[in-house]
Amino acid sequence: MQTLSDQITVRVFKYDGTEYRRWPARLSRQTGPLLVFDARFDTDVDHDLLGQIRCGTRTIEYYWLDRWYNVFQFLNEDGSTRLYYCNINLPPVFEGPTLSYVDLDIDLLVQPDLSLEVLDLDEFEANAAHYHYPVEVIKGSYEALENLKQMIATSEFPFQTKSAIAPVIN
Repeated sequence: MQTLSDQITVRVFKYDGTEYRRWPARLSRQTGPLLVFDARFDTDVDHDLLGQIRCGTRTIEYYWLDRWYNVFQFLNEDGSTRLYYCNINLPPVFEGPTLSYVDLDIDLLVQPDLSLEVLDLDEFEANAAHYHYPVEVIKGSYEALENLKQMIATSEFPFQTKSAIAPVIN
């Protein structure tokens, strides 16, 4: 069992099992199925929508072991929320020093004022055909998207207009 402040590795896979990304993070909180990680980008990343994410950029990452999405809270240098980035995915698996999940391509970009933009529906549809997603995966993905939209509309945790930041673990 992991303890708070333990370093873990987050691994992201495509539906066919190909690893897509990985990064280090620290477990800062576990409450039931909710895991909260504190992470910093360990390299510069050029993102189509977010621009350049510099090495050292801090995120608070929220994963539920029983939900089909996760939420990344990108922070400014002063600790305020820069934006939220949400991924639709199969429920993650947390074993040993690794949290892994299958990314299902649909994303939500949420501004600090909680305005949102749904991203990559076309990529989801293309990959659903390419990887032959079962009906349950397609249905679960759209339900997760609607659940996230509802959470944002009602400012449900972690989407508060005042930042609820987890403590920094050194």
